[in-house]
Amino acid sequence: MGSPSGPPFDPDDPGRDRRERDTEPIPRYRPDEGPGYGSGAGLSNGPSFSDDAGYGDGPAYAGEGRAWGRDPEAGYQQPVISEEELAGLRSDSQGMAPRRVLPLEDEPSSLVARYLFPTERYRGEWKRHWIHLTTPIIVGVAATFVLGYLSGFLAGQDVGALTTIAVLLWFAAMGWVAWKVADWWYDRFILTNKRVMVVNGIVTRKVAMMPLARVTDMKYEQTPTGRALNYGTFVLESAGQEQALREIKNLPNPNELYLRVVEEMYEPQAVEARLGKEADEAKADDGA
Repeated sequence: MGSPSGPPFDPDDPGRDRRERDTEPIPRYRPDEGPGYGSGAGLSNGPSFSDDAGYGDGPAYAGEGRAWGRDPEAGYQQPVISEEELAGLRSDSQGMAPRRVLPLEDEPSSLVARYLFPTERYRGEWKRHWIHLTTPIIVGVAATFVLGYLSGFLAGQDVGALTTIAVLLWFAAMGWVAWKVADWWYDRFILTNKRVMVVNGIVTRKVAMMPLARVTDMKYEQTPTGRALNYGTFVLESAGQEQALREIKNLPNPNELYLRVVEEMYEPQAVEARLGKEADEAKADDGA
């Protein structure tokens, strides 16, 4: 057997204590000894992996669902709309409280009802402002004065054929004006709880729509004349894409209509609650 390696043992060596500490074996801990792997806070039954707040039935992942704000067994909870939130959205039975939005029609007209499906909630329909008829009105008034004067002048000149032509031109101009007025009457902007629509045309019907969920931006513009006469132009954007329904001109009461559309987009529960409250009040008034 060979001699052990290293320097011989010297009790007076000043580095002997340090070498003994460096070469001392690390003690081996057992689960029943000491705080390292014992019953303390490390990996024991304490707070870290216990039945408390860590991964147990406590507040973090509790069976009662407090961390997620709802009961998983109860499903979706309908938000509660308070009376204070509804106070500014409806008037009382005497009509004294201010109303921020226009009153709703009870039922759609026969012109609009054919374009709504059964599960859709009707919110209103609007014709364009009368300013939309400015050009037909100007043409009709000008044709009446000019052709009336011309037919009278030609009648004095004993030119019967030209007088007849002037009268026929007047009838043609009035027919065009009547067509424009009828087209304005059948032109409707429609709002439901799911989409906005524009329906127009007499002989050729055009129906354009956009789902409210696809509307990414909406604005309305008013010229000085529009502010004075209370009409404006609505512009709808849908994810930067071209769509059939983008610009709707000459809509009446643009501020109230804007509130109506925005409320339907972002607070549909408030709309349902307000309409239900108004229906209950109407029934109570009828019963009284």
